[in-house]
Amino acid sequence: METTKKEREIILLNISGPDQPGQTASLTAILAEYDVAILDIGQAVIHENLGLGILIEISEKADSAPILKDVLFRAHELGLRVKFTPIPEARYDEWVSHQGKDRFIITLLARQLKACHLARVTKVISEQGLNIDIISRLSGRIPLNDRDRKTKSVVEFSVRGTPRDGEALKREFIGISKETGVDIAFQVDNMYRRNRRLVCFDMDSTLIQAEVIDELARKAGVYDEVSSITEAAMRGELDFQESFKKRISLLKGLDVSVMQQIAEELPLTEGAERLFRTLKKFGYKTAILSGGFNYFGNFLKSKLGVDYVFANELEVENGKLTGRHVGEIVDGAKKAEMLKLLAFKEDLHLEQVIAVGDGSNDLPMIQLAGLGIAFHAKPKVKASAKNSISEIGLDAILYLIGFRDREIND
Repeated sequence: METTKKEREIILLNISGPDQPGQTASLTAILAEYDVAILDIGQAVIHENLGLGILIEISEKADSAPILKDVLFRAHELGLRVKFTPIPEARYDEWVSHQGKDRFIITLLARQLKACHLARVTKVISEQGLNIDIISRLSGRIPLNDRDRKTKSVVEFSVRGTPRDGEALKREFIGISKETGVDIAFQVDNMYRRNRRLVCFDMDSTLIQAEVIDELARKAGVYDEVSSITEAAMRGELDFQESFKKRISLLKGLDVSVMQQIAEELPLTEGAERLFRTLKKFGYKTAILSGGFNYFGNFLKSKLGVDYVFANELEVENGKLTGRHVGEIVDGAKKAEMLKLLAFKEDLHLEQVIAVGDGSNDLPMIQLAGLGIAFHAKPKVKASAKNSISEIGLDAILYLIGFRDREIND
């Protein structure tokens, strides 16, 4: 008489309840007694409550009834709830087939995350045919009485699939960001994302909360004239090289002694010191690629521990500015060129480079880098960049790299 071969049983265990040390060890010890195969496992603890999922395979030779009975009894002893869900083999095979799909990282950054942020972003994710695998909090917990401080609330989604319309997804995220006050970063999750090693920064209005040439103009008494040219150039309405020459010509006769005074008073951007301290600690190289001036770039190099500085050199004669420059002008094209050269020098793929800036002359390097970030940027720059940060400080870059507060807090 022919016997029917017993099918393998695949069962999902969903375990929940108050978290305590040793629970996972106790439950998996039972599974080990029956030589159960673990096909997948995931665990999270939120506010001292455990959520544990284990997908198991029970061999044809074993009976599932005593296994599930022992797990149920042990869970009860531990004060946990357990739910058993049989998974058809065909459904499991379909799930396995999805593992080759594209993966992306979506990061939400705000002073305080709200339900509307999550609701709108996850709706777009679903409409684009993407599936959320993991949601992780990267920032530290925020005490209730500290909400008036400059707090940071950052959550990371790991998603898989292929967006139905990548451009529409980006437009949706930009709209949500503008309407609700949350930054949304979208990155391909690949080996480069986890192995970026060089970060290139614009200086004025990025590393520092000032335009140095405007500060020089104040000292020279020509602020209004220079400021109007600066704003037009940053909006992309004027050729950078032409506007640069016009602005520095107005500084003719300014005593160079004022440069040190300005440098010492430059306001660093929120999060800059924490960012550079962390990057240095973990072996990242950093560079300032600026259409500003070497004197101030070198001042920041000393203060923050920057590795490279490329900026413009003001000509000086008899202790005064001549209104001219020395050497090539560092404009947008030159920034992109220097980024390429630094990547080559450090033996890095361009995908391993991060570029950060706020103005239109930063776009060439922002678009060239593997992770380009428009930081508190003009609307035109934000729309053209791959990602943008507008709600929190410069150390938000650490979250886009994948750091968690618990890994970097002093």
